[in-house]
Amino acid sequence: MSERPNILWFVADQMRWDSMAHAGNPAAVTPNLDALAQEGVSFDNAYCQNPVCVPSRCSFLTGLYPHTLGHRTMHFMMRKEDPNILKTMKEAGYEVVWIGRNDFIPSSWAKTDYCDLFFDGSDLVEKSAVEGGKPGFGSGMMDLRPEIAPVMEGLEPDSRKYSFYLGKFPEHSMDKTFDWNCVNAALNYLEERSKRPGGKPFFVYCTLMYPHPPYGCEEPWYSLIDRTKLPPRRPEVEKLEGKSEILRQIRSKQAMNDWTEEQYDEIRAVYLGMTARFDHQLGLLTQKLKDTGVYDDTSIFVFSDHGDLTGDYGIAEKCQNSFEDPLTNVPLVVKPAAGTPVKPGRNTALVQLSDLPATVYQMTGVEPDYIQFGKSLCDTIATGEAHREFVFCEGGRLAGETQAMEPIHGPESPYWPRISTQHESDTAHGKGCMLRMGDLKYVMRLYGSDELYDLSRDPEELENRINDPAYAKALGEMKEKLLRFYMATGDFVPTQMDKR
Repeated sequence: MSERPNILWFVADQMRWDSMAHAGNPAAVTPNLDALAQEGVSFDNAYCQNPVCVPSRCSFLTGLYPHTLGHRTMHFMMRKEDPNILKTMKEAGYEVVWIGRNDFIPSSWAKTDYCDLFFDGSDLVEKSAVEGGKPGFGSGMMDLRPEIAPVMEGLEPDSRKYSFYLGKFPEHSMDKTFDWNCVNAALNYLEERSKRPGGKPFFVYCTLMYPHPPYGCEEPWYSLIDRTKLPPRRPEVEKLEGKSEILRQIRSKQAMNDWTEEQYDEIRAVYLGMTARFDHQLGLLTQKLKDTGVYDDTSIFVFSDHGDLTGDYGIAEKCQNSFEDPLTNVPLVVKPAAGTPVKPGRNTALVQLSDLPATVYQMTGVEPDYIQFGKSLCDTIATGEAHREFVFCEGGRLAGETQAMEPIHGPESPYWPRISTQHESDTAHGKGCMLRMGDLKYVMRLYGSDELYDLSRDPEELENRINDPAYAKALGEMKEKLLRFYMATGDFVPTQMDKR
């Protein structure tokens, strides 16, 4: 192996942990993730630090929490002076290749400080880092004509629109769209690099769009999923009693309450088809690493920025400040470079995406020049032992914090149920923070009611135990830990000192 390992981050958007076959989903088709999990480590309890994309990415690319620098909205991204792993790895001598989604820095910025090569997914020509511009996310998908499954016919137009359901697309109809363009760019980069041996080690950050809704995919992925093997979804309890107001509001507006299980199964199956395509693309990349002789020299990280409700509780898509496992428990599969100690298989340790920069820094020997709050996963990868006592996820805004809302969409938009709720209710969109300790999950809310779930008794998070005296002692401990968490991570002092 070379002295410093290569790093590949292959990132899905909105992929749930339980969408993988080795995680126990009998309908999932993920042979490449499953194989990688047997060679490396798959974390059962990996949590994102925010349930939507921009704050989550600002966290896992820095090792900071969304609240530390105020990166907890969809429209406040990194500042020029903010530290991050892309910039750090480039300055440490790695060839940094950024392929795909941004949702991290303002789209108009040049990428020069962050990478050596940047490709935005719009075509098959790599762009130099000096070029900015907005990526063409999902280019072409909405212009194609999907075939709607018979079971989905007859639904009210708004109900189907707000569900994000599209259906089946013809085989090869998406070959030139965003995700395939990104994967092909990564394959081309690895092939080209193999013809110039002796260069820098690489850090490839390849970040795709799917299985983010709308729920639609082409053959053969659409028909690959056996609908009869789908596990039960999380039930629609009456009024979602005890759960967050934002979930109740979105559910009411999406108006999917009268759907049949067959209709819910259709969007769940399409979502798994999109995940199967992501898995296939992972297989292409791992095979290219082998074909070009660098697989053993490369540490591979496969994960997602956050999850998706996919019909659980009668709700599609995601929301900013609810913390159920379908939204916050994400896949994280790590195959270390050869020579790195590893206890292969599934690992039950509590871990966070914010731990990823620290892990890469330890694997590569890079010393970051900034404070960050991640904890390297290398020890638990080697031993399978516990990693963190607590994990955290946060979201929402202060009352009147209009800059933290997404721009309003009208009812014609599929995002209207979620975005209109942000504008209508400070309570629904108010700040919340989740802390998980063992099998207990506590959610403190600034305005709404707090929540407490015992995942050992209630894995579907339906019974709010916040007022149950049997949990009073544990709840007190979790509240103290939450206070100390905010005290420790509320800010940090930059390493460069100013003259007085």
